[in-house]
Amino acid sequence: METPIISIQNLNKSYGSKQVLKNINLEIFPGQVIGYIGPNGAGKSTTVKILIGLIADFEGEVSIMGKPLQENVLEAKRAIGYVPENAEIYDVLTPMEYLDFVGKLQGMEEEQIEARAEKMLAQFGLAESMNVRMDTFSKGMRQKVLLISGLIHNPQIIILDEPLSGLDANAVILVKEIIALLAKEGKTIFYCSHMMDVVEKVSDRIILINNGEIIANGSFEEIKQNNGDTLESVFSKLTGKGNIGDAAGAFINAFD
Repeated sequence: METPIISIQNLNKSYGSKQVLKNINLEIFPGQVIGYIGPNGAGKSTTVKILIGLIADFEGEVSIMGKPLQENVLEAKRAIGYVPENAEIYDVLTPMEYLDFVGKLQGMEEEQIEARAEKMLAQFGLAESMNVRMDTFSKGMRQKVLLISGLIHNPQIIILDEPLSGLDANAVILVKEIIALLAKEGKTIFYCSHMMDVVEKVSDRIILINNGEIIANGSFEEIKQNNGDTLESVFSKLTGKGNIGDAAGAFINAFD
């Protein structure tokens, strides 16, 4: 039987009296693209911060690549590539300098970093900007550098939090194709986003969390049964926002 690359058992997390994760149980296997979705405040970010080792005081068991996370945090971090939704990038650096810094944190050799960075930046249309300070970059250009920084060490697990933010249409298409190819290579993608149409297209399996609890877990075909024709309609119904059309109409009626 295949061993899960991420195993979460009876995961609970509270901040003071507020419980943000309630008995989360998940097994994720190599090569899967997981769409992890939910309303704001549902517990998505807390789950991600636990997986990447930023939050250590939780209840339950979390294993990465078969080893308990709390006892092997550095090893887990080496296996994970993380692209956060809002990251402070060192914009006084050039893309090459920033990627050299990130690569060395991951224990990579300078020659390998340089070779990979040049190829990856070129594919994102940044060849002419690789030695330009990033304080002149647009949000989309910075996002491309962040994406590369999360992938440059060739991690087994890739956690993407709104990775398409600010990207142009061609870059979005490229990222979706990269995700598909990484999954074919056996990489595991943990994809958090509010862009339901993208989640629906890229994910093998969708996990919907609401109020700290998993309320749906399966392929899109499985969870849409009796819940709607699109992931947006499934999301609205299962998170208690099924009257979106009425709410939109009431908003417009405010002009009267």
